[in-house]
Amino acid sequence: MAYTRTQKVKFKHCDPAGIVFYPRYFEMINDTVEAWFEDILEHPFAEIHPKNAVPTGDIQTRFTAPSKLGDILNITLEIQRIGTASLALQIETECEGQARFIAALTLIYVNNQGKSEAWPDALRARILTEMETNQ
Repeated sequence: MAYTRTQKVKFKHCDPAGIVFYPRYFEMINDTVEAWFEDILEHPFAEIHPKNAVPTGDIQTRFTAPSKLGDILNITLEIQRIGTASLALQIETECEGQARFIAALTLIYVNNQGKSEAWPDALRARILTEMETNQ
């Protein structure tokens, strides 16, 4: 099963035209990743980030339709692959069956000097379990 969370489009997300200002989608992507780490992987950022971090190393996004104030977005995260220190994810977002955006992103596990290092064994095991569950 992929991980899905809902996000209501709020006033703070919108530009004066009443549609989501595209940088706010990147905040929603990060919120989804952070929630997934906590809810599914059971490794909240609050525990990871004192010594390490999980920044986005690459992101490619295709916006397919605007979202408006009050829309309820379904944001779905799926694992694509795991490397030694990287994790490729895909995020698809829809509202009432209409695609809004698709993002492909790569997360990198880094130490407090910003250098990549291997995923910790327990976290890698959780990610692999989720990958197997989703296939």
